[in-house]
Amino acid sequence: MKGKKVILYFYPKDSTPGCTAQACSLRDNYETLLAKGYAVLGVSVDDEKSHQKFIKKYELPFDLLADTDQKIVNDYGVWAEKSMYGRTYMGIVRTTFVIDEKGIIEEIIQKVDTKNHAEQILK
Repeated sequence: MKGKKVILYFYPKDSTPGCTAQACSLRDNYETLLAKGYAVLGVSVDDEKSHQKFIKKYELPFDLLADTDQKIVNDYGVWAEKSMYGRTYMGIVRTTFVIDEKGIIEEIIQKVDTKNHAEQILK
């Protein structure tokens, strides 16, 4: 991906409400992102079959990476302890990395607005 600006976004799970809103925000603004020179890649620990179903159902024009061995999420530090309804578990902390053409991280978005994520990136 060297030579391209990359939006590398990590999300918890295919086809869940927040993850769908985030992916659809990027889908709906994809042409604008491309025009600004960005490639878009999503990453979760779901498998390739789950990703293909998600891509097809929501007509996503970008690739989703299946990180089933959790290497990428660990390398980027987004695999962490989370809690919901009093239960703690390990999972992906929703985070987006904006990477420049030289592979340098320009921005890390940790408070992702799932419904308006493309706008957050383009601001």
